[in-house]
Amino acid sequence: MSETSEHSRLTGIVELLKEHTSASIGEIADKFHVSEMTIRRDLQKLAEAGHIIRIPGGARIERWQGMERTFVERLRKMSPAKSSIGEAAAALVGDGESVVLDSGTTTLYIARQLRTRRNIVIFTFSIAVLEELATADSVRVELTGGVYRASSHDLIGHAVGEYLTSICADRVIFGAAAVSLTRGVMVHDPDAQRELLRAGKQRVLVVDSSKIGTEATYRLCGIDECDLILTDSGIRPEDLAKLRQITNVQVVDQL
Repeated sequence: MSETSEHSRLTGIVELLKEHTSASIGEIADKFHVSEMTIRRDLQKLAEAGHIIRIPGGARIERWQGMERTFVERLRKMSPAKSSIGEAAAALVGDGESVVLDSGTTTLYIARQLRTRRNIVIFTFSIAVLEELATADSVRVELTGGVYRASSHDLIGHAVGEYLTSICADRVIFGAAAVSLTRGVMVHDPDAQRELLRAGKQRVLVVDSSKIGTEATYRLCGIDECDLILTDSGIRPEDLAKLRQITNVQVVDQL
């Protein structure tokens, strides 16, 4: 196929995704003989119009069923804030370092920013993080064992915790469902990997401001167990003041 006009290309991308459900940016670029940057812009336009869903490294048509769809919905929620937090978290990681990333949607934005780092090692149980970094030549990804869970596109089970106990990375970057000023860092996931917190020298919590001052089902750890909390500028001043009495907090502007 020769280079196409934007309108016909956008229509063609939608038809391609309808046929195959999903496709990577590289696959779409090859199909339409344009650059990956052009396809990224096309996918952004289609996503904003509600025709497709952006996923790590590509796009998917609106054909998700059941619990699997919840991961995409969480990925889209507060995306500008998560993108800003992801950029700030990635800035903490230097070339040659090792990082443990959990399977939250915010950490996926971090993975995207880490693609250009040199000689780093990422330990994760997130399939989404693995897919995002699969084509990053200078990033080594080590995936834990475990059982696949479609709702979060990750691995769970005893094998995950066992693997994490053998790691001592430079830092652990993890997310949460809520940060309660009285109960601590909280999650909805009964299978949350608490071994994660002991797998690195520095513990960095990444959480968008909508989750601060709320509660979830299970307590993951105390706020004081976090060496640093990264959040966005939507945080309430009174909550920020209380958190800073407990630990270090960095507030980033939304992109």
